[in-house]
Amino acid sequence: MMNRALRNAPLAAALLLALSACNPAPPASSAAATAAVADPAAASADVPAVDDAEAARMAEQVREATRHAWQGYMQYAKGHDDLKPISAQPRDWYPVPLLMSPVDALDTLLLLGMDKEADEARELIVSRLSFDQDIEVQNFEVTIRLLGGLLSAYQMTDDARLLALADDLGTRLSPVFDSPTGLPYTHVNLRTGKTRGKISNPAETGTLLLEFGTLAKLTGKQAYYDKAKRALVETFNHRSKIGLVGLNIDVESGEWTNKDASIAGGVDSYYEYLLKCWKLFGDEDCKRMWDESIGPLNRYLADEVRDGELWYGHADMDSGERTSTTYGALDAFMPGLLALGGDLDRAKRLQESNLKMWRLHGIEPESLDYAAMEVRSPGYALRPEIIESAYYLHHYTGDARYRGMGKEFFDDFVKHTRTEHGFSALKDVRSKEKDDSMESFLFAETFKYYYLLFAPATALDFDGVVFNTEAHPLRRTW
Repeated sequence: MMNRALRNAPLAAALLLALSACNPAPPASSAAATAAVADPAAASADVPAVDDAEAARMAEQVREATRHAWQGYMQYAKGHDDLKPISAQPRDWYPVPLLMSPVDALDTLLLLGMDKEADEARELIVSRLSFDQDIEVQNFEVTIRLLGGLLSAYQMTDDARLLALADDLGTRLSPVFDSPTGLPYTHVNLRTGKTRGKISNPAETGTLLLEFGTLAKLTGKQAYYDKAKRALVETFNHRSKIGLVGLNIDVESGEWTNKDASIAGGVDSYYEYLLKCWKLFGDEDCKRMWDESIGPLNRYLADEVRDGELWYGHADMDSGERTSTTYGALDAFMPGLLALGGDLDRAKRLQESNLKMWRLHGIEPESLDYAAMEVRSPGYALRPEIIESAYYLHHYTGDARYRGMGKEFFDDFVKHTRTEHGFSALKDVRSKEKDDSMESFLFAETFKYYYLLFAPATALDFDGVVFNTEAHPLRRTW
């Protein structure tokens, strides 16, 4: 979920999020921001009304936005990882492009019925993507984006070339698991298998089993499942006596180097996968670990402020003592996870806090001090989590309120981020200054969750799939 600079944030981003709690940004000075804080009622005002006809119109607007972004990519960044949507230049993660945007986009394009664009993405992948590269990659991001994207696209198309690519990638990533603890190193060279990066985090150590497990089931290679499951189990086994995990762990010694407990980037998707691995594989160990983890999360991280607003903050993993009242765009996945786990009361309450966070400046910040309602990290990276939660809650409750939230989010999103060639991240949600960045998760997650929120329930068999943390839907076909 730094995918989720990522919902699943990379290590550097996770550290930045943790540090932001200790380095407050100056409070916003705009009159609108002041009014939003001064008038709590404004944050709980009614959301736009969205009936089925309006939802159908919104779904078409999402399709048009996806097409706009894809056309920008194809015109200015074809064959590269990402488009820089302001300068109309390509951006690659590594010295050799790995087609992040086409792989992340393919299942979304298929789901949205954009056959021409899906054909373009698939042709790029099968004709140009090779993992036989002398480059060092981040295991976590490559797993959730590329391995997850190839697997879901294979399941939707039955194109054996996509599964072959996934199998090759899984083999090349597997050396990361060869640590003394079984917790994976953060980086690996795709050609040599050389690993590095012994300081990791629960998101990077525990967000691998959906992808490697699905690969194991589809190829018959059990080692993929066993290695990724061991990593998840070892992450759980290193929890504190009160049941929390910290932010950073040494994968060679198993010692925690940062004991900040939260649901934020660097931790988030670890909890997600405990529940989802049970949902996808029926693995009772995963269900047990989820059941033993959600209680401590709610006990030590959940926080009520003002008139019963529910948020999730940070605490010391050993003592459970509150260390900061920081919450942000990556944390906004939690209502969806709570809903998936059957706790609709907490899920609905926390989504109202998500809405308040969004309305503070008309778009959500990366990080917020919810006690003071002041921005701590002001960027907006086009993240999907708040929409993901609205989608889950709409699915489980049928309440049109969540489509109303989605309309408000989407209208603000288009207003503040659309450019001539795509959609741009923001440097600061207060000023709306743009950042020349359009991460591939815009295609994989943000557009997909917007579309599914507004589309008829028949657009996807919700109960027949489990979304990985990059929103790639995986089906239990075994």
